[in-house]
Amino acid sequence: MQQFNVIGLMSGTSLDGVDLCYVEFYDVNGRWKYKNCVAQTIEYNEIWKARLREVEHESALQFCKTHSQYGHYLGALANSFIQQNNLEVDLISSHGHTIFHQPQHQLTTQIGDGAAIYAVTGIKTVTDLRCVDVALGGEGAPLVPLGERDLFEDYGMFLNLGGIANISVFHLDGTLFAYDISPCNMPLNMQCEKYFNTAFDEAGKFASQGKLNESLLRALQEIPYFSKKPPKSLGREFIVQEYFPAIENASIAKEDRLYTTAYHIANEVSNAINKHAASSRRGSVFVTGGGVYNHFLMGLIESKCVIPLTLPSRVMIEFKEALIFAYLGVLRMTNKENALASVTNAKQNSMGGALWG
Repeated sequence: MQQFNVIGLMSGTSLDGVDLCYVEFYDVNGRWKYKNCVAQTIEYNEIWKARLREVEHESALQFCKTHSQYGHYLGALANSFIQQNNLEVDLISSHGHTIFHQPQHQLTTQIGDGAAIYAVTGIKTVTDLRCVDVALGGEGAPLVPLGERDLFEDYGMFLNLGGIANISVFHLDGTLFAYDISPCNMPLNMQCEKYFNTAFDEAGKFASQGKLNESLLRALQEIPYFSKKPPKSLGREFIVQEYFPAIENASIAKEDRLYTTAYHIANEVSNAINKHAASSRRGSVFVTGGGVYNHFLMGLIESKCVIPLTLPSRVMIEFKEALIFAYLGVLRMTNKENALASVTNAKQNSMGGALWG
């Protein structure tokens, strides 16, 4: 029986930290299954948070230094994780941290040098999993639906509430539909850091103290991305250049800003779910990501949805994406396609990822 013991590394736009997920994948009659998940999030210190926020503005030389140093940092985290949990690992599959995502220019950049990760760990490493799809004219995102299709076949709809909210829908006729819905945790966290002197809105308590501002809600709804038809994807640039400025321009109480942002996110998410509810192959939505813990946001979404939301285990809520990026690395190692043109609108399915070691 073919088996790979893999660590998936994931860093999202919300800058919570690095997710590490160890998974054992094994082949059963040509289909991959998984077992024995071990997972941990290492929070960024303030130095790394600042570097990752500012790297897009650095000189070319400093950008390359950050790329290399971040790769060495990820390698050191992986070594520590392996030692602490007494793991034997065949492969590291690293998403890296997205700095630029501009598929309209056939460009996507995730830092975290794979050569450095391999040099530090001595373990074969896969990186740059989005680049081939983008070069083929695709959005480079979302890539996770392929793993959802193969590893979570008991569900028909998947919602991830990370820095960006995205959805995957598996229809009764066998077709797959997936895209980035809207910003999510990232603009909420940005407001908390700027106005409330905290990293995030625990359980949504600050947002719950505000009220809806119709003018700001209209301004957010009128941003062209939300009327654009899928396939479509979002990056940090959109949030910093278009979404957050609309929030900043509203001369209202900080609690009302946060409330209205959460309300807009809930509107976009519930509309996406309700649009596909009748044609989904199963009758509930599998929800993951840090936004699950924002009880105010979740309450808004649930109140607007026509089908129930299902919350899995804590490990799956927090580490499903890292687990699936580990799986995409396995597909790269076995020379199989790991990006679906039907989701990303690329010219063709592709096998993405640079292999180091």
